[in-house]
Amino acid sequence: MKNLEAEDLPERMRAAVSEAWLIFSRKVGGGLIPVNKEASMQLQYAYILQQLAPLIIFHEDEATRVELEAGVNVDGTNREIDLLFTGQGPGGVHKIAIEMKCYRTKAASGGNRGATDIFMKDLYFDIFLLERYVASGIATQGVSLVMNDMARLVNPKNKSSKCWAYDTSQGAQFGPHTFDTPIGGKAVSFRLERHYQLAWQQYGGFWFLEVEGQSANAI
Repeated sequence: MKNLEAEDLPERMRAAVSEAWLIFSRKVGGGLIPVNKEASMQLQYAYILQQLAPLIIFHEDEATRVELEAGVNVDGTNREIDLLFTGQGPGGVHKIAIEMKCYRTKAASGGNRGATDIFMKDLYFDIFLLERYVASGIATQGVSLVMNDMARLVNPKNKSSKCWAYDTSQGAQFGPHTFDTPIGGKAVSFRLERHYQLAWQQYGGFWFLEVEGQSANAI
């Protein structure tokens, strides 16, 4: 169980990530925070985490930092981590990499949004990136935060389309596994090394998801 009052700073940091996500989810679901696309999701969540972070500092030699779009190089490729939550304490530096995804039925322009298959694949690919960040020593932990407003992505009537190779439904379990089903006419190939299970929470007209590995040494 994640504990905001734990003696261990990394445990407090991880608890803060979840607590900030719950606050964000409830506010979005209640209509208090408008989120039209991923960029606004990142900014609003980062603001909540930034406000919460000082409350988990209990010692003078502890500090935390919230950084959006942190540039890193992993496996020879330059990437940007959506949010990097860094803590410094007596035990050293602890970094939580957070990747975020948002799918809205309506685009910010007001038109209908398509490409649900790309969203589904990208949900899985973000988890792959988090595994690589941890394996490469860029981060100590990885967390994926996802929101959407499309019921069929969570509770589908059927899974006949090939995009369901990247199953986003409630309770879906996957990995370790290599994913290579093409999406959007583009080749795909990546491997997840750990086991995952999806547990969506609904608030208002939105579904919210927090994903991390299930074993003690997972991301």
